[in-house]
Amino acid sequence: MLKAILRGLLRALYRVEIKGEEYLAEFSERTLVVANHTSFLDALLFYVFLPVPATFAINTYVARSRIGRLAALFCSLFPLDPANPLSIRALIRRVEQGGCVVIFPEGRITVTGSLMKVYAGPGLVAERARATVLPIRIDGAQYTPFSYLRGRVRLSWFPRITLNVQPPRCLQVAQHYRGRARREQAGRLLTELMAELMFETANKEQTLVERLLEARRIHGGAHLIAEDINRAPLSYNALISHAVVLGHQLAQRSESGETLGVLLPSTLATVATFWGLQLYGRVPAMLNYTVGEQGMSSACETAVVRRLITSHRFIQQAKLEQAVAVLSDTLEVIYLEDVAAAIGWRDKLPGLLRSRFDGALLRLAPRDPYQRAVVLFTSGSEGTPKGVVLSHRNLLANIQQLVSRIDFNAQDVALNALPLFHSFGMTAGMLLPLTSGVRVFFYPSPLHYRVIPEVAYDINATILFGTNTFLGKYAQFADPYDFYSLRYVFAGAEKLQEEVRRTWQDKFGVRIFEGYGATETSPVIAGNTPLANRAGTVGRFMPGMEYRLIKVPGLDEGQRLQVRGPNVMLGYLLNKQPGVLVPPASELGAGWYDTGDIVTVDGDGFIRIRGRAKRFAKVAGEMVSLTSVEVLASKLWPAALHAALAIPDARKGEQVLLLTSHAGATRAGLLAQAQADGVAEICVPRQVIHVAVIPVLGTGKIDYVAAGKLVAHLAEAVT
Repeated sequence: MLKAILRGLLRALYRVEIKGEEYLAEFSERTLVVANHTSFLDALLFYVFLPVPATFAINTYVARSRIGRLAALFCSLFPLDPANPLSIRALIRRVEQGGCVVIFPEGRITVTGSLMKVYAGPGLVAERARATVLPIRIDGAQYTPFSYLRGRVRLSWFPRITLNVQPPRCLQVAQHYRGRARREQAGRLLTELMAELMFETANKEQTLVERLLEARRIHGGAHLIAEDINRAPLSYNALISHAVVLGHQLAQRSESGETLGVLLPSTLATVATFWGLQLYGRVPAMLNYTVGEQGMSSACETAVVRRLITSHRFIQQAKLEQAVAVLSDTLEVIYLEDVAAAIGWRDKLPGLLRSRFDGALLRLAPRDPYQRAVVLFTSGSEGTPKGVVLSHRNLLANIQQLVSRIDFNAQDVALNALPLFHSFGMTAGMLLPLTSGVRVFFYPSPLHYRVIPEVAYDINATILFGTNTFLGKYAQFADPYDFYSLRYVFAGAEKLQEEVRRTWQDKFGVRIFEGYGATETSPVIAGNTPLANRAGTVGRFMPGMEYRLIKVPGLDEGQRLQVRGPNVMLGYLLNKQPGVLVPPASELGAGWYDTGDIVTVDGDGFIRIRGRAKRFAKVAGEMVSLTSVEVLASKLWPAALHAALAIPDARKGEQVLLLTSHAGATRAGLLAQAQADGVAEICVPRQVIHVAVIPVLGTGKIDYVAAGKLVAHLAEAVT
C-alpha cells in the first residue's frame, strides 16, 4: 500500500515516465541494477517503480545519515565503501545470494550534471557474481532541489522525470586478466556501459533549434551564453532574438531550403547568422576564406550556392576584396551591414516577442532531424575539397557522444579561436557550448598567438579548443599564469606532438586531451577524456560507434579504419556532380565511412594513428609512413614545422623528401635520431630541404597540395 501511494504521488508530481519498461520483466536470478546518481530521489524512485523488492548498496556515509536511517525502515540497505576491497567482497556474496541489488557506480550524487567517476568495484561485483546487469538512466531528478546542482542549472520543484531502462546484459572479462588487472578491466567495461547508457538514452531525434530552446529552458533565458571581442555578452534570450530578427531579413532575400554561403569570421554576428538561417529553414554552407578565390568558387559551385552572406568590414580586414569581386560575378552577395541598416523597430519588436515563445519558433523551423543542417568542406590537404552534408541528428549525436564522456557544465567558460568553417570549431567550439549552457567566447583568429593567452586569462577560461600547431604557439608566448583557470584543453585536427604535450604539462600544469575525427563524422570519432587518458593515443571510440579494421597489403603495423554511427554524414557533394548527395559507403556496405587512416587499437580500446593510407611511400618495396618521418623530425627539431612527401625514384620506385622550416636541418642529424630511437634507416628521408615557410591551411594542418607544388617549383629552379 505504501508503494502504491508513493507511486501515485510521484506520478502526479513528477509525471514519471518509464521508457523500456518491458526490460523490467527480465529480472534474472541475480540482477544488478546500475544507474547514474542524480539526486536524493533516486533510491525512492527505484523503491517505488522496480517490480521486485531490491537491496540498495549505498555509501556508508549516506547509510549513517538521517536519510539513510529513515530509508532503512522501509527497504533493505547494504552499506558500501566503493574503495574498500572487503566491502566489494561482501557485496559479491550478497549478489550471489540472488534477488535484485541496486547500485550507483559513481558512489555519490553528481555535482556536475554529467557522469562522474565510475568505481571499478561494482563492475567486479557484476563479473564475479555472474549477475545480469540492468542499466537504468534517471533523467530529470537533477533539476530538483534534491540534487547538488544548485547554482549550476535552474532548479524546479516538479520537473518531469524519466527512467530509461536498457536491455539487460552481462559483463565478461577476458580470462587472461588476473588480480588487479581483472578489477581494472571490469571497471573499464562498466565505465563504457555507463557512457553508452548516457548516450543511448539521450534525445537525439531533435533539430538544432529544438536543442537550443531546450538549453534555454534548462538554464534560463537570462543566462549569459556567448561573447566575442566586442565584449558585449549575449544571454540566451538576446542571442535568440538577434537570430530571429536577422534570420527574418535573410529569409526575405532567399528561398526556403536554399543553401547560402557564409563567409564570416568567428564572431557573434556569425553565430546569429547561423542560428537565423536554422530558424527559417535555410542551410548555411560555411566557406573557408583561407583557400583563396579559386577554392571558394569551387566550394560554392559544388554546394550550388547562389547567394553569399558576408560583411564589408570583414572583407576589408581579411583583404578578400579581390576574392569577393570574383565570387560576385556568379553569386548575389548579401552584406550584413546592409541588412542591419534595413532593420527598424517594426522588425525588432515582432522579432523580440516571437523569440520568447518556443511554440512560435518551432513553427518557423524545420522539425526533421534528418534534414540538412550545415554544409562544411574538407580541408583539401591532399586534394580537391568536397562538400560534407551534416544533418541535425549527425551533429547532435556527436555532441551527445562528447557530453556522455566529459562533464561540461554551466559554470564553464570556453574559449574558441578556431574558425567556424572547421568542423572542430563548429561542433565542439560553438554548438556544444551553446546547447549545453557553457558560456563561450569567440575569437576571430587562432593565429594571434600573443593575444589568445591574454584573452584566456581575462575571461577565466576553463575550456580551450586548439590544434597542435596553435597550442604550441600559445605555449611559446604565454605567461605561465595565463592558463591558470583551465580545466580542459582539447586538441584535434592534427597529431599532437610530445613536445607540445610536455610543455603544457610542465609550464601550465594542464593536460591536453587529444582527440581524433573527420569532417565526415561531425567530427569526433574518438578522444581522450579525464577518466580515460593515454598519452600518445587519440583515446577511445565515442559511444554508439562501430568500427572495422581492414588489412592493407604491405603494411606490417596498422590497418585501415572504417567507421559507422549516428554522427557519420548524410553524404558528400562532389565538384563533378554539384548539388548531388552521395551517401557514405565502403566495401563494408552503405553507411560505412572509410577514414583512410592507418591505426592500431590496443586491448583497452585506445587508438594510435599510424598514418594516412595515402601518406605512405613505397621505397624499394617497403611501405614507409610519411607521418612517422614527420614525427622523427619533430623529435629532433620540435619548434619547426615539417612536411614529408613521396616523390618518384627511378631506382627504388619512390623516395621520401622532407621539407622543414628548421634552418640547420640535415639528413645526418635525422639519421642519428633514427638510430637512437631504433628506427630503420629506410624511414630517414633521402633529401632534407629547408624552406622559410611550410604551407599550412587555415585550420593549422599542413597543406600537402601546396607543399607538393613547392617541391616541383624548387625542382624546376634547380634544373
